[in-house]
Amino acid sequence: MLRLKNGRIYDPAHGVDGVVRDLYIEDGRIVAAPGPDARIDRDIDLAGRVVMGGAIDLHTHIGGGKLNIARALLPEDHRQDPVPTSGGMHAGCGHAAPSTWTTGYRYAEMGYTACFEPAMQPTNARHTHLEMGDIPMVDKGAYAMLGSDDFFLRMLASGADQRLINDYVGWTLDASQAMAIKVVNPGGISAFKFNARSLDLDEAHPYYRVTPRQVVQALARAVHDLGVAHPLHVHASNLGVPGNADTTLATMAAAEGLPIHLTHIQFHSYGTEGERKFSSEAERIADALNRMSNVSADVGQVLFGQTVTVSGDSMKQYGNHRHASPDKWVVMDIECDAGCGVVPFKYRDKNFVNALQWAIGLELFLRVNDPWRIFLTTDHPNGAPFTSYPHLIRLLMDKRFRDSKLDEINAEAAAHSQLRSLDREYSLYEIAIMTRAAPARSLGLTDRGHLGEGAAADIVVYRDDADREAMFAKPEYVFKDGQLIVRDGKVVNVVNGALHVVKPEYDKGIEKPLKDYFDRYMTVRMEHVRVSDDEICTCGASKLIPHVCKGRAA
Repeated sequence: MLRLKNGRIYDPAHGVDGVVRDLYIEDGRIVAAPGPDARIDRDIDLAGRVVMGGAIDLHTHIGGGKLNIARALLPEDHRQDPVPTSGGMHAGCGHAAPSTWTTGYRYAEMGYTACFEPAMQPTNARHTHLEMGDIPMVDKGAYAMLGSDDFFLRMLASGADQRLINDYVGWTLDASQAMAIKVVNPGGISAFKFNARSLDLDEAHPYYRVTPRQVVQALARAVHDLGVAHPLHVHASNLGVPGNADTTLATMAAAEGLPIHLTHIQFHSYGTEGERKFSSEAERIADALNRMSNVSADVGQVLFGQTVTVSGDSMKQYGNHRHASPDKWVVMDIECDAGCGVVPFKYRDKNFVNALQWAIGLELFLRVNDPWRIFLTTDHPNGAPFTSYPHLIRLLMDKRFRDSKLDEINAEAAAHSQLRSLDREYSLYEIAIMTRAAPARSLGLTDRGHLGEGAAADIVVYRDDADREAMFAKPEYVFKDGQLIVRDGKVVNVVNGALHVVKPEYDKGIEKPLKDYFDRYMTVRMEHVRVSDDEICTCGASKLIPHVCKGRAA
């Protein structure tokens, strides 16, 4: 048994806010304090240290074809970061689109122990799992993309019963070994294939004549009825378009009280005020989030520097290709399902739009009252690489530092922002909520994101440094399932993480019309789409962790 002594514990799932106590670890789990005669095999004194559960990133693009396209498109990004090569470790490289091994190392070195890919094309699930399985150190999971696929849109257009839609969604989750459902630009990826260049929430698809509102409502209902813990993960219409805050607010209302999660909401919080017709609507969006307890969001914070945007939103990626930096890009169609776009981009602090995007994201963080419903993300790599998280945490925790950075950006953008008037500074407890306890609760990970008895021993120990960026960039210890994997910010032990999936109940009768559809229209057979349980470990995961869904009556 391992005892971690005298650490200052931040465990929001149990209301523990900086209490000094001991933790006991046995067989990869946190256990109750033993009796006086119990054998303690090892003690580590953590006096003065900050102790949290392993961090969880619920939205980070780490697997699937789009990442490989980005790596191939940007050989200049493959700079050789120093990665140990002894002890069975693999070398890796990359900044905006790092290799699989570098991704695992860098996350673990910052204290992350679980990461979730938010856009897995079901027909590409096997490749996605192979790629995620090659990422060491952290648990993984993926969200299956629906909402622009031909089979679903045909059902919606024909007025199919909601129970049939539920069965299709359940089959997709089960067959692709997914953790949740994602919708990207609802119906818009499909509309792009019919030469549309935009599709607003109540605009009819040029072919199917269904609206994005109908897509969101049908999928949100299906996810809810199937009992999937994480709400429908929504990449809303009109990403990046000035004035899109109205669409975002309407999308929130379209859920009609059902749980939904709005992703990279910074890119959906824009107005049209001012001479440049581009302004912040962070206050309106935050006020709506504060009122609507059924809605959660992650921010998708923009930070300055070179990155690459990767998205299933081929419509918007095509629209953005003229801003590619360096000037090269890829946009592609994926059969009857969806699309993909990869566009390199460099965010510049002296550029008015980029600087205001930076400020809008921070305004959202600081204006949303409930840290249980706002999540720390950069939409890696779209707003910035995930390795910038420690810098973002310091911006949230240190107003003086934040104001100094505000002084450095485009002066006109700074003047248009209300960021300087916001005095809020996040506490360590709030950081532990938004990066640990809240993602775990949202995803239904009952034994992750906390330090209670029975939890997986994913534990991070930090030196309490006034420079929060330095503190969160380099933990003193990181434990994964009770094993020490990082010491002083460096990997000391390579492990493979598990894959988390949901297992909803659905009527398998849906497979007959699906098989007929695949045979008639697709280039792969329906049975080839399914990824078996046995394949998951073959793909590289240490084990498969299924989460039972508590289905509701349709």
